[in-house]
Amino acid sequence: MDYKQRVRNAVHDRADRQMNDRTRMAVVDKEVASRTSPIVLRPSNDDDVPAMLDIYRHHIEHGVGNLGAFEPTPFDADDLKAQRGNMLKHRLPHLVATIDGVVAGYASAVLFRKRPAYRFTVKHSIYVHPDRLHIGVGRALLPALIQACASAGFHQMIGYIDSANVASLRLHEACGFRQVGYLRAVALRFGEWTDTVMVQRAIGPEM
Repeated sequence: MDYKQRVRNAVHDRADRQMNDRTRMAVVDKEVASRTSPIVLRPSNDDDVPAMLDIYRHHIEHGVGNLGAFEPTPFDADDLKAQRGNMLKHRLPHLVATIDGVVAGYASAVLFRKRPAYRFTVKHSIYVHPDRLHIGVGRALLPALIQACASAGFHQMIGYIDSANVASLRLHEACGFRQVGYLRAVALRFGEWTDTVMVQRAIGPEM
């Protein structure tokens, strides 16, 4: 086979690969579009509390386990309403993501510490419904939460992530967070000690 023929074959092979890639992407896009409607973000309200509480309880029940004789502090709808109201009083955002009008996840921020010196720093939480994982709910919520905190005048955002939660670590890295601490064996889940990664990013201008 001469040089020109090898070049022609290489060009055809590349074109075939590109066509296969475009076809594969089209299939993926179609699958994603077919299994979920658009994700809509908005501030939470009291009507969202039952759905948010169900999501929270699922993650607690499936993320701790084997408590033995330890009795966790009860957390019910009234507690969540009070928590949400306290956040709003301090200009702290509390957002929900909905799909077809149903709550698929929520995100919130609280003061990092209560002392006045820390009043410009928040720590955040994101919870996604177990049936809505890996379709972009967290990726929609986190940037919106960052923007809401920045607009409210906060300066830094802190997060604590289980070291085994690779998806959350990647999400935070993609959103500009960097690891600033590693806490070993600080949580007991299903009878095993687990590590926590502390992440941080700036969200406001320097003073």
